[in-house]
Amino acid sequence: MLDLLRKRPQQWVIGVAMAFASITLLLVLYRYYSFAATYDQGIFNQVYWNGSHGRFFQSSLSSQLSTNVVHAGEVPNVAYHRLGQHFTPALLIWLPLYMLFPSPVTLSVLQVMLVTAAGLVLYKLGRCHLEAGPAAAITTAFYGANAIIGPTIGNFHDICQIPLFVFSLLLGLEKRWWWLYIPMAIVIPFVREDSGVILFSIGFYCIASRRHPWLGLGLCGYALTYMLVLTNWGMPQFSSDVSKRFMLERFGQYTQNDEASTLDIIWGMVSNPLLLLKELVTPVGGTFKYLLGQWLPFAFIPAIAPAAWLAAGFPLLQLLIAKGQSVLSINIRYAMTVVPGLAYGVILWWSAHPNLFKSLRMRRFWALCIGLSIFFTITSNPNKTLSFLIPDSITPRVYVTLPQRWAHAASVRTLLREIPPDASISATTPLVPHLSSRRELVRFPYSLQVRNDAGNVVDVDYAAADLWQLQRQAPAFSHERGLLLTAMAWVDRMLADQSYGLIAEEDGVLLMQAEQPSDAAAMARWETFRAEVNAEFMEKT
Repeated sequence: MLDLLRKRPQQWVIGVAMAFASITLLLVLYRYYSFAATYDQGIFNQVYWNGSHGRFFQSSLSSQLSTNVVHAGEVPNVAYHRLGQHFTPALLIWLPLYMLFPSPVTLSVLQVMLVTAAGLVLYKLGRCHLEAGPAAAITTAFYGANAIIGPTIGNFHDICQIPLFVFSLLLGLEKRWWWLYIPMAIVIPFVREDSGVILFSIGFYCIASRRHPWLGLGLCGYALTYMLVLTNWGMPQFSSDVSKRFMLERFGQYTQNDEASTLDIIWGMVSNPLLLLKELVTPVGGTFKYLLGQWLPFAFIPAIAPAAWLAAGFPLLQLLIAKGQSVLSINIRYAMTVVPGLAYGVILWWSAHPNLFKSLRMRRFWALCIGLSIFFTITSNPNKTLSFLIPDSITPRVYVTLPQRWAHAASVRTLLREIPPDASISATTPLVPHLSSRRELVRFPYSLQVRNDAGNVVDVDYAAADLWQLQRQAPAFSHERGLLLTAMAWVDRMLADQSYGLIAEEDGVLLMQAEQPSDAAAMARWETFRAEVNAEFMEKT
């Protein structure tokens, strides 16, 4: 491997890229077709589906997460504009592709292709400063990074565009290809309302390094102005989610108010530097583990590379000073925002130490680091995509074999075929992505109503619940156990008041239809399933 990397680095990069694309593509396809994809996959597909019908960025699934529903108790609205939660106009770039292949699978394939392409652009960027060997090694490290693999094999997400756009921006800067640099500089903040932080960090590096101070000032000024205007004026035109929900969920420790703008949070940080410092370093163990995970595939070079700290510093800072478990999870999409700056800093570090790569010991150490990064990624079972290989829990043991999952998936598909494509429906999380190419969809058991295009609140036509997956997760995970018992209580109430009838049951998957009588055979299977769950869990609660 090391000889091939040195003697034919370009062929090596192509081979690694093909391997990455093939493996991750198989995994995301398996994840979708085995009903392991979850809510976000459904949100993005519904956004694209609505966009393909001229209703841009509308989503009843996003509405269910809005402050109007979560805090004010309103009914999810099909006309809710997701731009009030996350401002993501860059998604329109890929809408023509979705219109050619309108399916949630298209988004998963797109995600793999974007990340794969980013690695190839990274190699071209590396060649601006390095010989082919170290450039190929950095590209291999990118493809082997936990922060890249984990988010790639999860649900589709908007941040999957970031590595490609940032590497293209930097390549345009190095080559003086303004036709590439300018569009990338413009579009990066359009990926998401906070992605301007990444552009600001690149600009800060350009200023601090004195390589491109005026361009750096331009990037910083554009990114900062865009984010402040957008979050304080633009997004509130669609909804109040930024100030009443998302800023408080991530940065609520810096304010005592019930709502806060980005300016309020910035002032809270500036006026309370001790709290800011505490948030920056705590939890100490979690922060250190996260940094090691980011540095490992690059042989820990980012830890000693000043350019890496500058180019990746602000997106990293954004994660470290926020609250919540997800911000320091290296398998979740946020981790991907840090990688481009780290990779660029590593390129510049190696350009200043070209002879070190000639050391066989160094190359072996780097190969070991990449191997360990891949190993730790696999054993962490990112986004539960590898649950067919790795148990979700050891004690108590939670493990579903591949044949069991495929057999269950076949049962689910049989039931979903009975739902008309234009029917309104409430569905449990694993079913949401497969039902998301429709206007009226909410999550069960949280809602059975939706506000339609006429502005009327109506009951959904169908309710579908996959309780089989919850039953298998319940012994080890309290959230799933509580959700299972809640869903069962909802089903009992719906059947008891005869607002819905159970028209089909297969392998722990229930399909109920409004104002229809229950099928006797389906009811008998439901009673058997309910008795099994009650015997197993009710005595423990």
